[in-house]
Amino acid sequence: MFDNLSDRLQNVFAGLRSKGRLTEADIETAMREIRLALLEADVNFKVVKSFVAAVKEKALTAEVLDSLTPAQNVVKIVLDQLTELLGTDSSFTLTSRIPNILMLVGLQGSGKTTAASKLAYRLKAQGHAPLLVACDVYRPAAADQLEALGREIDVRVFRGDGSHPIKIAEAAVREAIDKLRDVVIIDTAGRLHVDEEMMAEAEAIKKAVNPDQILMVVDAMTGQDVVNVAQAFAERVDFDGVIMAKMDGDARGGGALSIREITGKPIKFISEGEKPSSLEEFHPDRMAKRILGMGDVVTLIEKAQAAADEELSQAETERMARAELNFDDFLTINRQVRKMGGLSSLLKALPGGEKALGAGQVDEGALDRMEVIIHSMTTKERLKPSIINGSRRARIASGAGVEVRDVNALLTQFNETRKMVKRMQLTQEQRASSKGKGKKGKSGKKGRRPSMRGLGGMGGGFSPADLKGLENLLK
Repeated sequence: MFDNLSDRLQNVFAGLRSKGRLTEADIETAMREIRLALLEADVNFKVVKSFVAAVKEKALTAEVLDSLTPAQNVVKIVLDQLTELLGTDSSFTLTSRIPNILMLVGLQGSGKTTAASKLAYRLKAQGHAPLLVACDVYRPAAADQLEALGREIDVRVFRGDGSHPIKIAEAAVREAIDKLRDVVIIDTAGRLHVDEEMMAEAEAIKKAVNPDQILMVVDAMTGQDVVNVAQAFAERVDFDGVIMAKMDGDARGGGALSIREITGKPIKFISEGEKPSSLEEFHPDRMAKRILGMGDVVTLIEKAQAAADEELSQAETERMARAELNFDDFLTINRQVRKMGGLSSLLKALPGGEKALGAGQVDEGALDRMEVIIHSMTTKERLKPSIINGSRRARIASGAGVEVRDVNALLTQFNETRKMVKRMQLTQEQRASSKGKGKKGKSGKKGRRPSMRGLGGMGGGFSPADLKGLENLLK
């Protein structure tokens, strides 16, 4: 999502960077290009008008900071204005009521049922006991779909009599109280367009169960037309926030940039992909940086923290702290990358990563092939890669069904990665040493697990050799 807009904006900024100083005419030209880029991204024209006017005014009147060039100053203004356009950070929190009742509304095909299961998966991972409720009794197999999704994430689905949505919702709340479920997620019915029958039913369910929060699920691919739908729902059921579904299905993203400004309702979650874990909390500042091609390293680090295996043995922890990786550690890293959404998700969070994906430079099957080759090794070979000679490489290749050159490539990647981790470890030790200068004790205790937070200090932490090693690993 936002690929087209991101490319256009980056081209505008590239043109500004080529100029030593910016004149009013340069800024006018840049604003015209930004206006066209936003309109092509299907952003509401009223939003475009106010956005460009605000950026232009600030660009003409702002003083250039000592640490920024005039072009960089314009980029900063656009970033700040984009962040403001997307809304303040409105995190999702449950109330103290037990059970907490969440109601999902939206048009048919917007992704409500899938969003309900993803939300249940997220809440379950946070320690809650959710109950999914199938109140869509009109769409064929809607309840069956929700039940199948519920089985996949091991969350109970309440179907009731399967005929009367209001009675089903009321019975589900009683069931949650009886079965000690602390969150009820109600999946309501939608229509192909806004109509009186759908709105009346949503109002009736709201009146019957008094939900703590109503979330509207919108299809990101519908563009700015989603604003009209959102306004209609806001008038009738007064929803609290938005879940933007199918964010990976459209390269424009006009709906996400328009909805908060027009309706005043915050985006709570975004969903990219089909996996249950693909529902993410929405952060306007991070999304603005992604649009401008700056990546989203903070989210990447959070995913890495969540994917970290807390059950590593003491021996493994000490070995990884010394950067003495083996191929079993490679398998562990592989599992964690998968938990983070795979190579595509990881690259999207890195500056310039979206372009690499668009150019088809990422081999999604690389992790699978790596696992097959490693599993073809003996236990001794995995633990001590240095013993893998020519005959062993031939045997490993034969067992994995690959060429010897593929085994050689994996060994090269392994050695590059081990060197990169070693350099990172040395850098951390040097920083800790300089910070602890003149103090007693050692900062690097034996057995301490290396923190993934080290990735956050990339403002000078990685050398070109480190980045080359990471690039080789991702090929």
